Amino acid sequence: MTLQLRKPYRLRRISILLVLAVLRIIPVLGQTKSESHQPVGGSCHVEPADYKGWHTQQLSNRWVRLIVLPQNGGRLIQVIFAGHPYFFVNPKYEGKYLPPSESQWFNYGGDKLWLLPEGNDDEQHWAGNSDLLDDGPYSIRKISEGEHCEVELTGPADPRTGIQFQRTIRLDADSPRIRFHSTMKNTTGHTVEWSMQSVSQYDAADPADPSRINHDFHTFAPANPASSYLNRYHVRFGPAENRGVSIRDDGLFALHYVHLAAELWLDSTAGWLAVVDGSSKYGMVERFQFEESRAYPGKASIIFWTNGPELKLNADGVVSLSADEDGTPYYLEAEINSPLCRLRPGETCNLETEWFPTRVESEFHGVTDAGIVVRPLHATRLENGKIELSGAFGVFFAGRLVAHLYNQHGAELDTVPLAGVDPVELVSLETEIAPPQKPARISVHLEDWKGLDHGSLQEVQVGSRENR
Repeated sequence: MTLQLRKPYRLRRISILLVLAVLRIIPVLGQTKSESHQPVGGSCHVEPADYKGWHTQQLSNRWVRLIVLPQNGGRLIQVIFAGHPYFFVNPKYEGKYLPPSESQWFNYGGDKLWLLPEGNDDEQHWAGNSDLLDDGPYSIRKISEGEHCEVELTGPADPRTGIQFQRTIRLDADSPRIRFHSTMKNTTGHTVEWSMQSVSQYDAADPADPSRINHDFHTFAPANPASSYLNRYHVRFGPAENRGVSIRDDGLFALHYVHLAAELWLDSTAGWLAVVDGSSKYGMVERFQFEESRAYPGKASIIFWTNGPELKLNADGVVSLSADEDGTPYYLEAEINSPLCRLRPGETCNLETEWFPTRVESEFHGVTDAGIVVRPLHATRLENGKIELSGAFGVFFAGRLVAHLYNQHGAELDTVPLAGVDPVELVSLETEIAPPQKPARISVHLEDWKGLDHGSLQEVQVGSRENR
């Protein structure tokens, strides 16, 4: 009799324990899902690597690989983010090193430093080609690795221009951000004046078939509302009427890559440009600090070059497209200029830039401190009192999105965690929140896993479905 009474008691006790165990597991599972993007630690490494037959140095963390080619002009020959390579690398010169030449140009690809103004008018113009500045061998020194990687590249002194380039490249362990500190030094005994230029050759071939053009390849930069140029941009080379170029209603200069040689100058003051590959869904933002009080070469802070056949007019007035073999590869150059630097003997001038690789789509609505706006943020008040948030973003750092809620007087009401995010994944925000009070506007911020706020992705007024 006693055993018959104890059996159901034991079963009830086991059932209660199982229920408690399940109740304990459920929040743990929820926590694991929300923290799935948290890094479990990591470091950054600098090590030798073979790349397309070249002996290179590689900086890498869990997001990015930077392939540095010191011998061929101190180039960053490739950036690979989440397995995606960004730069054009010329197959004609893969694995090769050719001595500097002032009469030829060996276009290896990748990213490098150049001088402005260009030309052969006088000694105050850089004639270009594969001279010491473009193709001279650089030395490389590892500064650090672990919490962050940093290397220093030092080029030869060029007797013709009087300039020597030095560049440090830094990659942290906890983000895909890439930082550059570039220096040009006057190595002569007299005063010189130059602007240095970061030149990045982005691959504009179809990812599925490199023999074809990528029809969904674009670049953007904010046009200057008080521009010195007639159309808010200047056509330095190529046809004045270019259907791939426009100034959008939102003030963005937009360039759709077409296979035609053209050089376009912008006196943009916002300090960023964006490269958007809608086919592969990868993008890159390049940032710089615009210096309003200083003069830029030709007033241009940004230059874009689309590679392709050149439109030419011969002596008889006949128009033709050049058959220059360099016009064959599909690539686009994004160029950031420093202000003009007047340097006395031994003086130096610096250019600070930083890059953010991330995910994108064909749609593009701008750049913020925290990422790219792919589809604008909408905050809609529902009948049940909840607020529906929607939008899509490419983020620059791993961490979480947090909604900051404000009332109509600007007072902050609350903060609401939304989702874990990572730069390798496009953030598609489709969620509802239940605020304790009635906010008038919402700003979505990106915090990294250390709690550092990297700024707002977008801030909007809360509307109703009727307003949408």
